[in-house]
Amino acid sequence: METSSGDFLPAGLGRAIRETAGAIAALLDGADPAAPVPGLEWTVGETAAHLALANGLMADLAAGQDRPYGDGTPQSLAAANARSLTEFPERGAEPLAALIVEQAEAFLAAVEGADPARTLVTPLGPMTKDVLASYLLTHMLGHGWDLARGVGRAHMIDRTRVGLCLPFLKTAMPRVAVAPAGLTARYTLRVRGGETFGVTFTDGAVEVLPGPPERSDCTILTEPVTFLLIALGRVGPWQAMARAGVLAWGRKPWLAPRFPTLFKAP
Repeated sequence: METSSGDFLPAGLGRAIRETAGAIAALLDGADPAAPVPGLEWTVGETAAHLALANGLMADLAAGQDRPYGDGTPQSLAAANARSLTEFPERGAEPLAALIVEQAEAFLAAVEGADPARTLVTPLGPMTKDVLASYLLTHMLGHGWDLARGVGRAHMIDRTRVGLCLPFLKTAMPRVAVAPAGLTARYTLRVRGGETFGVTFTDGAVEVLPGPPERSDCTILTEPVTFLLIALGRVGPWQAMARAGVLAWGRKPWLAPRFPTLFKAP
């Protein structure tokens, strides 16, 4: 457990949150807030505003505050995002960069004082503070990638940070699943250089396992950055396979391209 930032999070997680916020602020230095972001309806300024607001929301949740924000469905979260942006007019790159960093620090301070046994209420259901911190990092990395594309600079996603996102991603999978009721399949997911875990569907019900399931139907090996981008809906399965970011094998390897479609990223 790390103590350098006083947050007592799993090793490296607090540092990754702080460094990712700083990397996003660096992307915004001199950026045009009106520039479009490829793949999003938001501009650079709107994306940065959303990140500042989301970091503030996470800080409040870590402090135990009651902050209703949709009902966990993608539609309700999108509506909450739109409403919050309407109510918050700031679009300047520099003020928003400072706010993103400030709210990330506020989150770390709140986590330091949080009861480790307390369950925190979030837009995607109850979480421990460790999983909520993983959620914050995942969210910043996803939109950090968006902003990097918007300003034409390198993103900050790497193998280590993807590994720190896995606790949230594994927690969220059953909550964002859209698998058909009759689906039964067993997947083994391997992140190159990182974790191997299982995801099973039994008549549409999803379970995430700490290791490979018995008699796995399909094993999917994914390069770490590609894994996160697929999980966040930024890259499609065929696009990932074309760039050699994904390999699949097993008794039913044809199930691999279907896997990302069984979830709806919020």
